[in-house]
This record gives sequence, structure tokens and C-alpha cells, in this order.
Amino acid sequence: MNLFLLAIAAFGAVDDAEVGRLVENRVQTAKKASGIVVGILDEKGTRFVAAGESSATRKQAPDGDTVFEIGSITKAFTGILLADMALRGEVKLEDPVSKYLPETVKVPEFEGRAITLLDLTTQSSALPRLPANLKPKNMMNPYADYSVEQLYAELANIKLTRAPGEKYDYSNLGVGLLGHALARRAGMSYEALVTARILKPLGMSRSSIVLTEDQKLNFASGHGADLNETDSWTWESPTLAGAGAMRSTAKDMLKFLAANAGLTETPLRKAMEMSHEIRKATGTPELSIAMGWHVFDRFQTRIVWHNGGTGGYRTWAGFAPGKKTAVVVLCNTSFGVDDIGLHAIEGAWPAQTLGAPKKEVSVSADVMRGYVGKYELAPQAIMTVTEEKGSL
Repeated sequence: MNLFLLAIAAFGAVDDAEVGRLVENRVQTAKKASGIVVGILDEKGTRFVAAGESSATRKQAPDGDTVFEIGSITKAFTGILLADMALRGEVKLEDPVSKYLPETVKVPEFEGRAITLLDLTTQSSALPRLPANLKPKNMMNPYADYSVEQLYAELANIKLTRAPGEKYDYSNLGVGLLGHALARRAGMSYEALVTARILKPLGMSRSSIVLTEDQKLNFASGHGADLNETDSWTWESPTLAGAGAMRSTAKDMLKFLAANAGLTETPLRKAMEMSHEIRKATGTPELSIAMGWHVFDRFQTRIVWHNGGTGGYRTWAGFAPGKKTAVVVLCNTSFGVDDIGLHAIEGAWPAQTLGAPKKEVSVSADVMRGYVGKYELAPQAIMTVTEEKGSL
């Protein structure tokens, strides 16, 4: 497969036509995605660029109202919830997570250093990426039946190999545990908490974890790398929901990003600003971790962002505070879209243009089981693209 990098001579955001060409290339030429919608917010206003199909039954391009799984972008919501609860005095960032779990639960420590709430949101908890006892009945729907009892049993069995807070190391288990602990502190489910504290205040009426009947009618079907439809992920047992359970639309995500970028007034302003503060280096050049969010400082532009990958979706959301620009990219296929989002905000970021396919690519159930979070763990892959990869 041929791969070319789009060369950009000048810094700055790109125009809509160029974003459209990237989307068309990904969908029509390279056949790497069933459907993509890009939402853009800047000084020109709000608009959407889309191509492909939202599902096999709806032969139409996705639009601003199409519902997608957004995967690990959920972690940014969880980080804001933590900041909001800290500002309200309900928790402290330095509190050990054990404080918000039953007394009978054994949470691992390292030489007396406990895992704090801040460790969890900054991906420095020293917990493994996934729980070892994650044994789903359906490998294509990995979190549906993971119970609270399994979570507590896993915590009791973990032996930390380093101190919490010492090193960035991405963990879905860690952020899932954070969401669970915050929900327990608030006395409600994670979905009820994120709805009350973030979705309703921002008017994000089309975002949720459990789909309403109306949302189901406009839900984009997920696809594997071979463009065959995949099972959507469900969260009947929402134990780790805070790591990646949210569904949303491009319109709703632009409301979320506009609030984060300070373009709209919201009671969450202080919590959002707290969540953007850089807390730790990641080990990748020019990439830091805040509370849930990642932060790139490159090409004289700061971009606050997160991406997501579930079984049949890849998503990206970010904003550049200095440019007052925000972009969301939602794709209903397991092929990366980070470069489109980064390039749409800052034209100096390289974006892929791909040649026509020469062979089909399939992804095994074992590979699919590795998500939420497997794809977004390779930020260096989107900094220097050297070869095409169907899965990162």
C-alpha cells in the first residue's frame, strides 16, 4: 500500500476543503473507513465535513447528529468530574482511592505509597493497562459483564512494581477505577454523575452511555478494518465505564470542546481549566498528561486532546486554546483518525493520504479485545508516520 505525507509549508489551521479531501481519501480512495464526520469550530463558526456511510442499512453520510462510540475520550470527562468534585470539596486530588471504596477492598500500595485520585487521572497509578481477570463471555464486547466484584478481586491480587505517581503508563483499569470511585462518592452511577455534572449543564442531550430509542435510530454501526460490521460495545455492568463508555455526536462534542476552550460560558469553567493543567511528562517528546487530557506542544501550538478506540470506532477530540479552534473526528471503523484532527487544527501536523488498497486486512478477536485504549497508547506513531498500519 502506498503512503504519502501531506506536506504543509505554513503554520495554521487548514481550510474545510482540505479536511474534506483527507476524509474522502480515507473513505473513498483508500477504503479504510466506512464513514467519517469531522466537526470544526473556529472564528468562522461551526460546520461539519463528512463522507461514507453511517451504517449498511442507512446509505447516507454521517452528520452532526449521528451517534458514535467515543471510547477513551470518556477519560477527559472523568478528569473533569474529578476536578469539579475537588473544587466542590467533595474529594481531594491527593486522597487515596481506597477512601472511596468499601473498607474490605484491598488496594495495592508500593512501600507505603497509596494510589491517589490524581495518580489515576494522570495515568501514573502503576496499575496494569487491563485487569488480568477480564474474561468476557463475548470477546467482541469485552466490558459488558465485568463486575464490581471482579474489580475488587483484581485489586487485591495486584502487586505494584513501582510507586504510584512515578511514571506515566496508560491504564484503562486505573481510569475505570477512578470513575467507579467518584460515582460511589456521589452516590449514583457513573452515567448519572456525568449526565448531572457535565452533559446537562452543557446541553449535550444526544450523549449518553445507554442509548435511548431515539439515539439507536441514528447510531453509526461499527466496522472492523476489513469494513465488515462489528458488535457495538455495551455496558450492562458499567464497572469501568469511566474509561471508555460514552457515546456522542459531533454536534454535542463541539459543545463540550467549546466549553473547554473557553468559547462558551459554563459553571464548569474552573473545573475544565484545572483539568487542562499539565501534571506530568509522558516520555514522548512534546507530549504531557493533564487530568484525563493529553497535551501536545508542537509547531508553536498547544493542543489539548484525547482519542478513543473501541471495537469498531476510532475518534479524536481536541482544541487549541491559543487559536480558539476545536475539532472532533468520529469514525465508525477501526482505522486511525488522529492525524486528521491534529492537522485540521494545526496545518503543520502531517496528515496521511493513502493509495488504493491492494489487499484486505482482517483483525482477530484477540486484537480487538485489547481496546478501550490500545490505539491511543501510541502517540509517537502520529508524530512521525513512517508506514501504514491498520492497527496501532
